[in-house]
Amino acid sequence: MEKFIHRDLSWLAFNERVLEEAVDSSNPLAERLRFLAIFANNMDEFFMVRVAGLKRLIDSGYNQKDNFGYFPTDIALEIKGTVQLLNKKLYSYKDKIAKELEKNKIFIRKYEELSAEQKKYSRAYFETTLFPIITPMAIDQGRPFPVLPSKTIAFAVMLSRYNVNHLAVMPIPKAAPRILKLPSAGDELDFILIDEIIRQNIDGFFKGYKVAGNSLFRVVRDSELSVDEEYAPNLLKAIENEVKKRPQAKIVCAQVEKSCPAEILETLFASIDFPQEEITGIDGELGLSYLFELAAQLNKPQLLYKSFVPQKIEYENIFDKIKEGDFLIHLPYQSFQPTVDLIRTAARDENVLAIKMTLYRTDENSAIIKSLKEAAKNKKQVTILVEIKARFDEERNIDWAKDLEAAGCHVMYGIAGMKIHSKITLVVRKEEGRIRRYVHVSTGNYNEKTASAYTDAGYFTANDDFAKDISEVFNAITGYSVPGRWNRIVSSPYDLRQYFFEMIDKEIEYHKKYKNGFIFAKMNSLEDPQIAEKLYEASNAGVRIRLIVRGICVIIPGVKNLSENIEIKSIVGRFLEHSRIYMFNNNAGPRIFMASSDWMTRNFDRRIELLFEIYKDELKEHLRFILDNCWKDNVKSWVLSDDKKYAKPDITGDKFNAQEFFIQHYT
Repeated sequence: MEKFIHRDLSWLAFNERVLEEAVDSSNPLAERLRFLAIFANNMDEFFMVRVAGLKRLIDSGYNQKDNFGYFPTDIALEIKGTVQLLNKKLYSYKDKIAKELEKNKIFIRKYEELSAEQKKYSRAYFETTLFPIITPMAIDQGRPFPVLPSKTIAFAVMLSRYNVNHLAVMPIPKAAPRILKLPSAGDELDFILIDEIIRQNIDGFFKGYKVAGNSLFRVVRDSELSVDEEYAPNLLKAIENEVKKRPQAKIVCAQVEKSCPAEILETLFASIDFPQEEITGIDGELGLSYLFELAAQLNKPQLLYKSFVPQKIEYENIFDKIKEGDFLIHLPYQSFQPTVDLIRTAARDENVLAIKMTLYRTDENSAIIKSLKEAAKNKKQVTILVEIKARFDEERNIDWAKDLEAAGCHVMYGIAGMKIHSKITLVVRKEEGRIRRYVHVSTGNYNEKTASAYTDAGYFTANDDFAKDISEVFNAITGYSVPGRWNRIVSSPYDLRQYFFEMIDKEIEYHKKYKNGFIFAKMNSLEDPQIAEKLYEASNAGVRIRLIVRGICVIIPGVKNLSENIEIKSIVGRFLEHSRIYMFNNNAGPRIFMASSDWMTRNFDRRIELLFEIYKDELKEHLRFILDNCWKDNVKSWVLSDDKKYAKPDITGDKFNAQEFFIQHYT
């Protein structure tokens, strides 16, 4: 009997759910374009990380079954087949949406479809903007094949002179927008990809040569970092050096236009050392992430989600508000401003002595970063742990680390062998002859941009026990300290998995005695086999288990003598479901926790994560309210069945969209 869904196949199933949002007519048209682009971006990351890792295993000759019962070559074959089906569906959906765009007088034009005025406009754009920044590169003995960074789209051009063929490469410039808005009549909107404009003018780059053929191609490279952290004398420098190697990393995915001439195909992929049989021929545009650009230019209200203003939390001074009592904010439905205000006010308050904070991901124009630099300028003791190993944000976080350090902050770059994934802030303030500590902990990052697009929960407290624990967490992160179990928090890598085991075991015991065992949890991913086995044990003991898992979920629910008491849902909608909330019935005295951690092996073993219990009754009710309404969703939720497939639930009563409900509830 199969016990698990392979984590990579489960992830592909999640990304298919994202793709299905692109053809959900309840979503406005511009938003559906974004779902196509999100899907395409996600697939790139999947290849850059998961497929890259798998190829490394296969190339090394490793041939052991993984935790889910697959040999590397077997799972690679399944992934290949699934990806082919998903790509076919992607371009089919893209064609459907193009037709709907046309009904709304929005056109992505081919060059031959342009009016005389539009051709003149595109030609002028080519001459003034594109031609000066495009660099054609010849391939010969003295000019080797150029280094093309991951996700580069380029033309391969076959040239002929004196009956001798030559190959040249022309990358599509990333300095220019990929799509150009054209002059158009009335309320019509016309666009053209710059690929089309460049192709039309390609002869002008190769004077004296005949262009015998051309084709666009695209490469995606291995983006995993290979750092021996234990022996790296300077972690920042080691990560920085590894990031610099990415443009030359091994290619893990190569795409080419289906119409690519055979002689170009053969010459091109011999040059990049990629197996020709693994090349994907694409019958459509390469690199659909340009749809983000297109969607951003469709500013017709009827094509976008209806905007809303997040509920404002009222207070005059954030410290006074926290002293009144612990409180929660539920993002994005409530304003992220209290989080920003905590740092900003601390930076300017003469009674604040110190600010300590972890930064995993933040945005480019971060008000929080500005406030931290201001705090250092104002002689506060500012200690920041910038996690420079946050995947795909390494370069940005390295820049933040240097910037903060230059401003006078004390910056830590992470811990060898660990990622600091917990999201915590500690403000130390002098009040009436004593020291008071203020704490913010969250399920999500200190990122103002994602705070409007991800669902998360943030918790504010001045509780002494909690603050003491957080102080010790910072001591463990910044210094040499291995504390025992704390009063108000539980952390990985030491205790977190074991603590969840204990909570699940208690539910089993309570169910044996009182028949009321119940576990209700919401998270991004459930991938840890040990936790999965423990949940199977609880299910077999009769404990009811409800799981809301947005992405990867390796558990197979509803299987007799294994998981018949487990129900699993995934919500994929307007906002990315990111909050982690865990509830254990505890013999009808529910215990509810928030966490930075999912139930993934990496969260338990290779990251510093925090789990903390909520004690205040009204806040517990608030979190239960969130869980219950997410579970009620029958519009944006998908139900996982014992056949390992997700399907939309049958709607017998009223439709209920949890995210839309929360917008109405808070505003």
